[in-house]
Amino acid sequence: MAKEHLQVLNALDVAKTQWYHFTAIVIAGMGFFTDAYDLFCISLVTKLLGRIYYHTAGDLKPGTLPPNVSAAVNGVAFCGTLSGQLFFGWLGDKMGRKRVYGMTLMLMVICSIASGLSFGKSAKGVMATLCFFRFWLGFGIGGDYPLSATIMSEYANKKTRGAFIAAVFAMQGFGILAGGVFAIIVSAVFKAKFPAQAYEANELASTVPEADYVWRIILMFGAVPAAITYYWRMKMPETARYTALVARNAKQAAADMSKVLQVELETEQEKVERLDQEKGNDFGLFSKKFLHRHGLHLLGTSTTWFLLDIAFYSQNLFQKDIFSAIGWIPEARTMNALEEVYKIARAQTLIALCSTVPGYWFTVAFIDKIGRFIIQLMGFFFMTVFMFALAIPYNHWTHKDNRIGFVIMYSLTFFFSNFGPNATTFVVPAEIFPARLRSTCHGISAAAGKAGAIVGAFGFLYAAQDRDPKKTDKGYPPGIGIRNALIVLGGINFLGMLFTFLVPESKGKSLEEMSQENEEGDESAESNPQGESEIRTIPV
Repeated sequence: MAKEHLQVLNALDVAKTQWYHFTAIVIAGMGFFTDAYDLFCISLVTKLLGRIYYHTAGDLKPGTLPPNVSAAVNGVAFCGTLSGQLFFGWLGDKMGRKRVYGMTLMLMVICSIASGLSFGKSAKGVMATLCFFRFWLGFGIGGDYPLSATIMSEYANKKTRGAFIAAVFAMQGFGILAGGVFAIIVSAVFKAKFPAQAYEANELASTVPEADYVWRIILMFGAVPAAITYYWRMKMPETARYTALVARNAKQAAADMSKVLQVELETEQEKVERLDQEKGNDFGLFSKKFLHRHGLHLLGTSTTWFLLDIAFYSQNLFQKDIFSAIGWIPEARTMNALEEVYKIARAQTLIALCSTVPGYWFTVAFIDKIGRFIIQLMGFFFMTVFMFALAIPYNHWTHKDNRIGFVIMYSLTFFFSNFGPNATTFVVPAEIFPARLRSTCHGISAAAGKAGAIVGAFGFLYAAQDRDPKKTDKGYPPGIGIRNALIVLGGINFLGMLFTFLVPESKGKSLEEMSQENEEGDESAESNPQGESEIRTIPV
């Protein structure tokens, strides 16, 4: 039997799209803009770091980061993000979404600036400093995932909730794009100001001393959008669902939402107190009731995010290596250091502009029309198809005449990851769990995703090396080659498609309906002794 809905929550569910919805999207979305910029801009400068700090005199190729250093520089932020997702996700349910929200942003501002600084001039000192601050940068970024998703889901109406949460996540696409554009601008300015010969013409002169400023400026710029957003984040009221359902303060919830919705709302404190006394919905994360009601859902959201991020972050972080392998970016020895940064940034910006950003906004446009489940299943399916289409005839794509075809196919895998599971894995965990556990469960799902990103960042680095020891990057053991690595990623995408069947459809339903917080505790327990959800795992 359904409980009588709190008026303040019902008002949010049926509210027309208003200015405060767009304000919330921008405030939460700027955090994701910063997240994406900070996480992905490192891939633009790793080759430059290798040239500056790991050059060996007389070597035929420019310096590259040693395997352990490259893995640390690329992966340490993900380790921080995973920790931050778990910690701030839990804290968001304990202290409230708003109180924790400012902490994550301030941590991102401080660590973005600090990651461009370094103690000493030695390679070891610079890399140690960079890794230390990028870990804590990742820790702050991690908190943004569960908090932004939860805040947006709890503010939104049920008709367009998916589009609003997806729009917050879509700012990630603009962050990736901004990283590429800013790197193009900075490298172009320095290239014009400090011209240099190619590495094969003069190995020492190919990396001008001023190049050391380029990577620092690119990394530190990530602090700017986060700092701009801080004031507005602190002005947002706590979400009504947290205030009413978790903090049990109906008066404050009604007062906050009256200002936001610009309507008079009844306090209903007695109804909240009755809810507090009922025993049906007070179960914890590690209880049998949670396992029966939401165990498969949490398994589904976690595994699909884990599998997606192995493929997604492998592609994003190492697309420069793939483009170099097929000859779309010239050989490193034929360029100077700043020219290499410019060409890597240009290639990644083109991919972001043509496939990554449009993919996110296709999700925003269609998620409340065709649903989360269909978009996620379709995305994984096409990612699998295009990955195998790249991998199986891989030698065909390496010929000069076929490079454009490779880039188009590769772009389509990005398009369908973003018009697919990359967006839906973020949206669904913010909708299907109870308010008191929503941020925690989103944090667990997101942390599983970042575990996948770590596997992608560390594993692909080694796996994509050529099987011929003479053709591997300096310091790396032979791998399975890019072709076989792409086949493995295709198989991972197929597994993601299978695990999608564990994830429920939440289109058009209220948050309380999805989490069953509007079910009477005792009566539902009697009629459904196993605690099984009436929400089908596979939508029909």
